[in-house]
Amino acid sequence: MTTLLLLRHGETLLTPQRRLSGSGGSNPGLSPAGRRQARATADALARRGDVEAIVTSPMRRCQETAHWAAARLGLGVQVDRDLREADFGAWEGLTFAQVRERHPDDLDAWLASPESPPSGGGETMHEVTRRTAAVRDGLLARHAGTTVLVVSHVGPLRTLIRLALQAPPHTLFRMELAAASLSTLTYDPTGTATLHTLNDTHHLT
Repeated sequence: MTTLLLLRHGETLLTPQRRLSGSGGSNPGLSPAGRRQARATADALARRGDVEAIVTSPMRRCQETAHWAAARLGLGVQVDRDLREADFGAWEGLTFAQVRERHPDDLDAWLASPESPPSGGGETMHEVTRRTAAVRDGLLARHAGTTVLVVSHVGPLRTLIRLALQAPPHTLFRMELAAASLSTLTYDPTGTATLHTLNDTHHLT
């Protein structure tokens, strides 16, 4: 079995405000709370003891989270650009309530169809799915039979889970992935996936 251990990055100053923070925005680093979360997660991964590789989004908050784990585990970090968060276009930095107020029709279309982009030329969820699936396929080929820590964002991680469950696109908006949460997917040699844990935050308490 190959295990993908999915880690959402720790908090930034935008996270508690629930603001959209994608690849087209300000690229914030971890807040003090996020650094504490990254340290606690690294300690939990060390206790787990089976992570053999780490791959991360290039965005600051993910790289900082990944490097806490790498330092604790004595591993290197691979950066994969395709693990970046979606580009939310004109919605970057806004809350959903603000998007609803300013771009109601575009938001309805985006929620209804993975082919619809955010306002201002952002990235569709279909595009996010295509690149995320390519990352998954590469990891399964290169790291067969091992456990890989994948440090990324809500969009790509929800997508990996959705694809594993063979669930329809709208289920992306029916999952909660808290900052520094861990979710676990395993893949057998045929590529059949199983979801074992979702949004585990016990290591943060």
